Amino acid sequence: MPEYWIISAPGPQTLEKLNNATKPNNVSNNYKFHIPDLKVGTLDTLVGLTDDLGKIDSYVEAIIKKLVSYMEEILEDQKEMLKENLHVNNVDLCTFLTRFSWDMAKYPARQPLMHIAEIINKQVQQIEADLKQRASAYNSLKTSLQNLERKQTGSLLLRSLGDLVKKEHFVLDSEYLTTLLVVVPNPLSKDWEKTYESLHEHVVPRSSQKIFEDNEHSLYNVSLFKKAVEVFKQKSREKKFVVREFKYSEEELASVKSQHAKLKMDKSKQLSVLFRWLKVNFSECFVAWIHVKALRVFVESVLRYGLPVNFQAVLLEPLKPKKLRELLNKFYSHLDSSLASGQIEDIPGGLTSFGVEEYYPYVYFKINVDLTDDKK
Repeated sequence: MPEYWIISAPGPQTLEKLNNATKPNNVSNNYKFHIPDLKVGTLDTLVGLTDDLGKIDSYVEAIIKKLVSYMEEILEDQKEMLKENLHVNNVDLCTFLTRFSWDMAKYPARQPLMHIAEIINKQVQQIEADLKQRASAYNSLKTSLQNLERKQTGSLLLRSLGDLVKKEHFVLDSEYLTTLLVVVPNPLSKDWEKTYESLHEHVVPRSSQKIFEDNEHSLYNVSLFKKAVEVFKQKSREKKFVVREFKYSEEELASVKSQHAKLKMDKSKQLSVLFRWLKVNFSECFVAWIHVKALRVFVESVLRYGLPVNFQAVLLEPLKPKKLRELLNKFYSHLDSSLASGQIEDIPGGLTSFGVEEYYPYVYFKINVDLTDDKK
């Protein structure tokens, strides 16, 4: 299921009672959602935290989705590998959720609630900043490689010609002769072959050969005296033959090939490092996100049920969501019968400002673990 619900209700036996109610009709799978004894603080602090935690919840979820989206982007034609890489603490998302336990080392439970929220917020802000920096560096490298490869493909009128020609296509180291490369539209190929020698009296006879052909154009070489080049170019333009500017240099061609190989290797290395970073920080963000959910459940439960703290949180995997909602509303209607319907218009005044969209007699928060966009 892509969706889980966290609810809480007064008393220590919430999970046992829910199991008895939901198991007979296979309405949901239920798990204890462990929240430690956190510091309550003052009522004013809790009320203020409700709003802050709602914003942090949305923020962390947005960063998680950014991480997932970027993982999907850099996988390119291997997007089917995405879900198998979305693990948290080396287990899949559902396993992590159903076995959730509070991380005391990262988020000390005896710290004030506001301080824990600030730890999470700063942690995720740093991950967001690192993501921007790493993504920018990788995208820059990827763009450089794409630009170089784009020059090696496409129309003969624009593409790099270095990978198409060979040394034997040119007259080199001659004081008087040079070789030009000419792009000819395919319908005019026969015209070129019949007339190129007549474009100038100083064209070397039978010096032209077809080097390469694509769907639209053909690439020819032609040798001639250097003093005839400008007139030859003009005559070629008149007949719609395009002389490409090109100077054969083995050193330059080798440099381009070396640059291409280096960019490909750099991209591969950086991709590997970036993908590992994304996996690690997806896990970090997801852990942080579920701790935010736990904080929200705790704060809302104390505000709803009062002191001393006496509630139990349960993680539900809805198997029949509509029936589960009806069962929960009926099961907990005694907590607030006027709100059993869960309608938005029934929300008490002031709670809408805290981002509460679904209000029920019990504390309720939703976790959507389908973080990929299958429509892409």
